[in-house]
Amino acid sequence: MTASTRVRHLLAGAAATGLLAGTGALGTAGAAEAAPAQPPVPAAASAVATHHHDRCTWQQGHWQKHWVKGHWAKQWQKGHYSDQKVWHPGHYDRHGHWQPGHWTHHVQWHKGHWTQVYVPGHWDTHWVKGHWSCHR
Repeated sequence: MTASTRVRHLLAGAAATGLLAGTGALGTAGAAEAAPAQPPVPAAASAVATHHHDRCTWQQGHWQKHWVKGHWAKQWQKGHYSDQKVWHPGHYDRHGHWQPGHWTHHVQWHKGHWTQVYVPGHWDTHWVKGHWSCHR
């Protein structure tokens, strides 16, 4: 019934603007225009029909767990000092004296850099803000 009402209103509008030609089409549109219109809907009833919070519930903000698949991620490797100890074996010097072996320390700074690391799948949590839930 609503489809036929829509068609009648469309034909009436087209006839009123002069888009349809011919007396038969105008006569049909005139008959459709003379049909009684729908009764107006009170304002209070329309406000209740558009108000959707009566079937919705408020969900508080909460932490939610979800599974994160394994993936590659960039990770910063911080800089560090390394102490390379080197053994120098004993030897005779140019005067023929024995020089015993000894250790020397070569302290070296290795600067930080980015590297790709594989992070296996794991559970993670994220914050869900409070919202209206209308899924019923």
